[in-house]
Amino acid sequence: MARITLSCLPASWYCSVSLLSLGCAPRQRLLLLLLLLFITSALFLLGTNQRLLWGPRQRPGARVNKYLSIAESMEATDVLNPALNYGIVVDCGSSGSRVFVYYWPRHSGNPHTLLDIRQMKDHDHKPVVKKIKPGEEVELGRISTCILCTAGMRLLPDSQQAAILEDLVTDVPLEFDFLFSSSHAEVISGKQEGVYAWIGINFVLGRFDHTDEEDATVEVTTGSQNQQPISRRRTVGIMDMGGASLQIAYEVPSAITFNSPQEEEAGKSVLAEFNLGCDVEHTQHVYRVYVTTFLGFGGNMARQRYEDQLVNKTLAQNRFLTTQTGLFEDKPYLDPCLPVGLSDTVVRDNRTLYLRGQGDWARCQEAVQPFLGLHNGTMSPGGVYQAPINFSNSEFYGFSEFYYCMEDVLRIGGQYDSAKYSRAATDYCSTKWSTLKKRLDNQLFAQQADISRLKYQCFKSAWMYEVLHSGFRFPTDYLSLKTAQLVYDKEVQWTLGAILFKTRFLPLRDLPQETLRQSHPSWLRSSFVYNHHLFSLCILVVVLAILLYILRLRRIHQREQRQAEALNLLWAEEGEALLP
Repeated sequence: MARITLSCLPASWYCSVSLLSLGCAPRQRLLLLLLLLFITSALFLLGTNQRLLWGPRQRPGARVNKYLSIAESMEATDVLNPALNYGIVVDCGSSGSRVFVYYWPRHSGNPHTLLDIRQMKDHDHKPVVKKIKPGEEVELGRISTCILCTAGMRLLPDSQQAAILEDLVTDVPLEFDFLFSSSHAEVISGKQEGVYAWIGINFVLGRFDHTDEEDATVEVTTGSQNQQPISRRRTVGIMDMGGASLQIAYEVPSAITFNSPQEEEAGKSVLAEFNLGCDVEHTQHVYRVYVTTFLGFGGNMARQRYEDQLVNKTLAQNRFLTTQTGLFEDKPYLDPCLPVGLSDTVVRDNRTLYLRGQGDWARCQEAVQPFLGLHNGTMSPGGVYQAPINFSNSEFYGFSEFYYCMEDVLRIGGQYDSAKYSRAATDYCSTKWSTLKKRLDNQLFAQQADISRLKYQCFKSAWMYEVLHSGFRFPTDYLSLKTAQLVYDKEVQWTLGAILFKTRFLPLRDLPQETLRQSHPSWLRSSFVYNHHLFSLCILVVVLAILLYILRLRRIHQREQRQAEALNLLWAEEGEALLP
């Protein structure tokens, strides 16, 4: 018969449990079965709880992205929960100010993890951006407030900026019971805004969680040159092209060697190294990011600069060659960057230049290249130093015009493929203007496409291509660029990165409390059963109980054996007395 033997006992202490019968009394067999059932149930429950706490290692393809679940959460924020903390960021921009409200639960106490910051949602399940509805009573916990001013304030003289900030620092604490100090109100640079945008997007994508070994990683050198590189999850770079400016930000994992003191000085102005962790001694969350903004390199401003040159160049040629090109509607200037057959005008200083679309995308590329202001060496558009990019191990997201150029009329937004993009742009530019207008009327383009988009799509598509491949020198076979308008169907603001950076030291207040809780465990705390020390203790108790029970059974068995031997001896003596 098959047997289960506890071989960890001494040779004289063993209990063999037969699968068909137990070598014990019926009452003892029942008790032993109940004990084994209790042990099995306890181990199963404890093992289940441990898996719920620490989480199983998911199979590839079956992983659940916790950041996606965070982004898709539609629950209204429980403002009555006293364990939540809140942060407010006021974005003072050139076209107005917006208020963003964020919240986070108590920190886990692990110095390697960041705060779990989420955007607050109202009762309609919409992000709280402007204000809470009038009349609502909200019990909020500790509220940290930041007032960060961007492009609009940067245009003001320094004296006016200082006066406005001084008024804010004085008046806000008088009107609101917020955690607010002079360091919480500032005019941030374009560089800071770019860093915050980079932090926000990588946080939402979960790239600061370095525990997942299945994702792509990079070797990062931080601190001193003698420090060993660390391996962690690969972050994403971002490119954002608006109407007036172009911005790029990405991590530079390796230390940079500069070719000259001038290049080193230029590099320092566009490189930012910072620690997102709460402990400055830990380098797990130290990042070195290249970020810069190119004013005048947005899609609309680039077109304006292009038209300015057309006017000046055409008028100069007309005077030198005594021609009338572009001065009259029947003698238009043939613009390769306008769709075929489109008539347009450019007015500068009471002078009108008449244009007619030629729709030649290849010639348009050549025409826009000079406006990049390229220089020899590692210099990006406008002659600004650009840190090296490891194109074999990198990933980028393109926002705003990068997405609009691909999606609004070409309808190929998402994964970028230069060959596919070039074919689509060439076909569009060479399509007659009358045909494009009919397609717009038949709603064959994206919903946000309009006449202005159709007119300047050919130019902007060429401008985007040249910025990407001639300006930033992305290889034409680069396949790790995604163009997007949203991340997980949500707009990611730079304010999320700002509140994460501003609150990076707040977890320190929870670390001593967590240490105290661990050093004084309570049997009444439900989370105590998840502690692995308790799990080990429970196993030890169960093993001791089994040993004691087996010892007790052994003593009972020995006592019964001695009684049986005495009885047999008595019977033998009585039998001998009965013999004749």
